[in-house]
Amino acid sequence: MIRGRANKKRQKRKSARGPLMMLAGLLLASAAIRLGAGAGEALARVSETADVDVSALASAPSQSCQTPPDIAELLNAFAAREARIQSAEASISDRMQALEVADREVSRKLAELRAAEDQLRTTLAYAETAAESDLDRLTKVYESMKPKQAAALFEQMDPNFAAGFLGRMRPEAAAGVMANLSPAAAHSFSVVLAGRNANAPTE
Repeated sequence: MIRGRANKKRQKRKSARGPLMMLAGLLLASAAIRLGAGAGEALARVSETADVDVSALASAPSQSCQTPPDIAELLNAFAAREARIQSAEASISDRMQALEVADREVSRKLAELRAAEDQLRTTLAYAETAAESDLDRLTKVYESMKPKQAAALFEQMDPNFAAGFLGRMRPEAAAGVMANLSPAAAHSFSVVLAGRNANAPTE
């Protein structure tokens, strides 16, 4: 009895599955047909509009990338700052070149001044030597003259000039000249000679 009931249940299940399977198959077939039809329409629409879209893209003007206003402002500020820096660097470079030129010119002038100073020093030394030689020679000439003749010449000289020669002469020659001078000339020459030695150190 139990087996008979089980067999009846199985038969009922099999009989129920048949229509269900058939219904499922019909639904699947309908879906496939719809999908195929939709895909065909879509492909047809794409093929119809493909030429239009391509031609539209070909004829459409190219659009450049638009920079946001704040970024564009920053870029402009950076460009202006870069221009100012380049201008400042060019100005500094020009100044450095001018300073180098001025430095070379100053060095050249200093070299010329040193050369002129050396030449002047040499000339002065030569002039002093020549003047000293001339004074020695003239002093010897006065010393070799007779005291009376030398005194007549000294009377005509400026007291400072004459006293300078008397101070360079040998004492005995200077004494002979002084003895033949007038009292006024001898006094003035003596005052000059004494004044020259007044500031001489005594110690």
